[in-house]
Order: sequence, then C-alpha cells, then structure tokens
Amino acid sequence: MSMLDKIKDMIKGHPDQAGKGVEKGGDFVDKKTSGKYGGQVDSAQQRLNDQLGDRRPPTDER
Repeated sequence: MSMLDKIKDMIKGHPDQAGKGVEKGGDFVDKKTSGKYGGQVDSAQQRLNDQLGDRRPPTDER
C-alpha cells in the first residue's frame, strides 16, 4: 500500500478536516513565498480537494 493510499484511508469520512488541512497548507506556502505563487497554490489546493472528494469551490479568506 502506497503512502497516498494510507493517507486516503485515514481521511476517508473526514472531508471537512482534510479540506481545512489543504487550506492551511496553502496558506503556509503563500505566507512563506509572500503570495508570489498564489495562483499555483490555489490551483493545487483545488486539485487536492478534488482528489479528496471535497468539491466545494475554494474560499478566498485572506
């Protein structure tokens, strides 16, 4: 079993918590890069949320 499969099994049934983790991770990267890669970070967050089953559009609370 790959690491990604293990992570998916752990977050199964907890899409809200996984989505919050993706948001926090993206915010961390934005902070460290002073928002230089904001578009790419937002795109990555959306892709991760799609992979995790969270289809909500991202909210921009910055």
